[in-house]
Amino acid sequence: MKKRIFALCSALLLSLTVFAGCGSKPTEESAASEPEATATAAPTAKAESSAAESTAEPTEAPSTEPANVNLLTGLPTLTDGAIGKRPVAVMVNNVDAALPQYGISAADLIFELPVEYDLTRLMAVYGDYTQIPEVCSIRSCRYYYPILAVGFDAIYVNWGMNESVARPTVNSMDIDQYDGDEYGLGDCFGRDKARYESGYAWEHTGVFHGPNFPSVLEKDKVRTDLKEDKTGTAFNFVEMDKNAAPNGEDAQKVRVDFGANYSVFTYDEENHEYLKNFKDSPHMDGISKEQLKFENVIVLETEIKPYPGDEVIKYVDWEGGENAKGYYISEGKMVPITWSKAGMYDPLKFFDANGNELQLNRGKSYIAFTYAGNCKVEG
Repeated sequence: MKKRIFALCSALLLSLTVFAGCGSKPTEESAASEPEATATAAPTAKAESSAAESTAEPTEAPSTEPANVNLLTGLPTLTDGAIGKRPVAVMVNNVDAALPQYGISAADLIFELPVEYDLTRLMAVYGDYTQIPEVCSIRSCRYYYPILAVGFDAIYVNWGMNESVARPTVNSMDIDQYDGDEYGLGDCFGRDKARYESGYAWEHTGVFHGPNFPSVLEKDKVRTDLKEDKTGTAFNFVEMDKNAAPNGEDAQKVRVDFGANYSVFTYDEENHEYLKNFKDSPHMDGISKEQLKFENVIVLETEIKPYPGDEVIKYVDWEGGENAKGYYISEGKMVPITWSKAGMYDPLKFFDANGNELQLNRGKSYIAFTYAGNCKVEG
């Protein structure tokens, strides 16, 4: 049974409203407001699964891994209080009117997928639940994001959700979820009034109070220990203190298109990482003043189309399979890969041209799901 956290919303919260894609291009105003769709379609068969355990064999961390290894990055950076504990996945707004976000440079893993009008939304995943900063701007759930989150046994954080598809999907899942619409303002969620007073629309001011979250979880008696089958590293990492360039073509600059939004990555050879741009400008964290940067850029091609019975909500094939293509980009090189996610609670798996599980360099990773042919590389 799904274990969600409920609380009464305050009257104030209840009163609040919360480049060219395949269709018509939205105006800046419509892009900022991101209207929710009102489709009546039921969740897909994939999302109706209620099995709480993954179908994959449990994987244990190699004995050579230090106890404090961050399972998302493979680096020994966890605080003592986070060893063996669950990660946290947080939904983040990603439209021009909401920039800059803040708290996102601290994320160990960032997913970017298309939503309505071929805009995108981010899911920032933090491997150390005791070190999550204040995160803004928090936004609503789309059904495929919690499915990705439970593959890591993550606690899922969002503010609102699409009622026609996302809510039935989440209701079918075994997931620990904190929703600002239900939890209300207080320990977990708040509003950045300074942003509002400086001209941001109210819906772009939602804050997740990350530093308060450990005590909230303790108070609410939410499980923080990882499930047994999730105690290994999230990916198949190379040996500690080593970096391996993929044996492929040069990839000094990579552009990932989603339609109305696109992300550009430029390789920083000195620091062995890719610097991220939001469209043509550095993608910055508004508090840390850091540009987003990743050791690994992973682009997964998949079927994305209007959700059955709806012309706005996206259907995203999150399962992949033997023929699902993608690209692994690291150390200035790129190789084609295949990928799969066997079931709702299973992890993402990446495979090389020979069908062997791909080895990733240790460090932060960016993972995009996008349309086939939407990843362009310059040598």
